[in-house]
Amino acid sequence: MKILQVVTYISPDGAYGGPVRVALNQAKALTGLGHEVVVAGAAGGFAGDLPTSYDGFPVRLFPGRRVVPGTGFAGLTAPGLLKWLPKALRRSDVTHVHMSRDLVTLPSAAMAVLAQQPLVVQAHGMIDPTNKASAKPLDALLTVPVLKAASTVLHLTAKEKSDLEAVTRSELATRALPNGVHVPAIPAIEQNHGPVERPEVLCLARIHSIKRPLTFVGAGLALAAQQPEARFSLVGPDEGEGASVAAVLAGAGNPSAIQWQGPVAPHRTTERLRRASVFALPSASELFSMSTLEAMAVGLPVVITETSGLADLVRDRNAGIVCSLSQESFNDALARLLGDPGLRRGMGANGRRAVEELYSIDQMGRDLASVYGVATEGDES
Repeated sequence: MKILQVVTYISPDGAYGGPVRVALNQAKALTGLGHEVVVAGAAGGFAGDLPTSYDGFPVRLFPGRRVVPGTGFAGLTAPGLLKWLPKALRRSDVTHVHMSRDLVTLPSAAMAVLAQQPLVVQAHGMIDPTNKASAKPLDALLTVPVLKAASTVLHLTAKEKSDLEAVTRSELATRALPNGVHVPAIPAIEQNHGPVERPEVLCLARIHSIKRPLTFVGAGLALAAQQPEARFSLVGPDEGEGASVAAVLAGAGNPSAIQWQGPVAPHRTTERLRRASVFALPSASELFSMSTLEAMAVGLPVVITETSGLADLVRDRNAGIVCSLSQESFNDALARLLGDPGLRRGMGANGRRAVEELYSIDQMGRDLASVYGVATEGDES
């Protein structure tokens, strides 16, 4: 089967986050099953020519252009992609768009509909009811018609399904599809070698207000006296909160144990996670955090909030600690894990086992191939 996948934006720092990682994981799994996959999207931030591969997978990238200032990724488009797309659609059996309210993926999905191409849409929690005035005409013109016309609309949770149908005010041809991640052969350092002298708490996320990086920094400052051997590392690209993080650290005298280390290239994510002892994400809202799942896959215990879509999994599998949104609750969870190396190792092993059993990238690939088979009314193999 020839499959075209479209994502919004690819950059060397992985600024667009989870949807791109999901798409590439899917593409790798599908290729392993013998399918031919093209991943295309807007791109920026690369030195020189745009790359022809990303995170070890071939990609077709086009320069991104911001046409609506002050709107982040929503105001991004890629004229070259939209010009290339008609021919690419004709060469494909099915198109899978990782869709958001932006001017890259919405027009791409609409073009697939107009070409009468079997279309699978996946929104990753990025499309839900909104009162933003700017979204209403866009939804009427593109979002709602595309969702209604799609052969299959993939969702992660019952809430996401409900949100998508609230946007369209109608039932959709939905199907649940969990994200899949690779479980590396070599786990995190404490799973391999036991407790380390200076355990590291790692927050790997965009430096955006919804991720609450200041809560992470606050925990590091509060625990520094209690846990002088601990290190706290914030890793990710700046998406609005960088200046605030820098100001807080400067005001505290830039303690060496608490650092914002900037972004890490996506192909180095696993390596970076392996060096940590605890993964922590105090996000205010998280449908299905890929970084949390990847941390569990390498055997890290995780600290996440009760608003995370993975909270029940972490509780049920004893794979970490689920805390409230309060600073005190987050601090207490980290202190508990930092003070108990055996607990860290046991919870990390539980999480790794849970990912192996429930979120296998191979099973996700087979399930997605089945979705495409239904969309094309052909054989899924």
